Order: sequence, then structure tokens, then C-alpha cells
Amino acid sequence: MNWIEIAGHMGGIMSSITFIPQVYKAWKSKSVGDLSLTMMIIVFISTIVWLIYGISLNLWPVIIANTIICFLSLLLLYFKFTFKR
Repeated sequence: MNWIEIAGHMGGIMSSITFIPQVYKAWKSKSVGDLSLTMMIIVFISTIVWLIYGISLNLWPVIIANTIICFLSLLLLYFKFTFKR
């Protein structure tokens, strides 16, 4: 693995973990009123597009990061529709 692949994996990890604090806070507080539904839908759709791109070019950093982001954004969308306040 060369330095550019390491940079790709590190960037993917950093991008992926940005959603973890928000998912945790929403889960603990059971409150997602301040989250924009439009933004969450855009994030979800963009991760699907990135996944298609990464899979078609066999780019593992892109595939891994966007799989994690897709899962976390799905959780936030689930919370948005489940939590009432």
C-alpha cells in the first residue's frame, strides 16, 4: 500500500466518523427536530452515487467510506421518521 492509498483510506475514515456524534446524540436524546430532512436525503443519495462510482472503479477507500456514511445516514433518516420530537 503506497502513501496515496493510505491517504485515501484516512480520508475515508475521517469522512465516515463525522456522522457518528450526530447519530449518537440523536439516539440518546430521541430528538432530531433540528436535522434537515432535505440535507439527509441529499447525503443519502450522494453516498449511493459515490458507491456506484467506487464499485465501478474498484476504489476501496470510496466503497468503505460511503458504505459507512450510507448506513449512518439511513439511521438518521430512520430516527427522523421514528422520533416524534
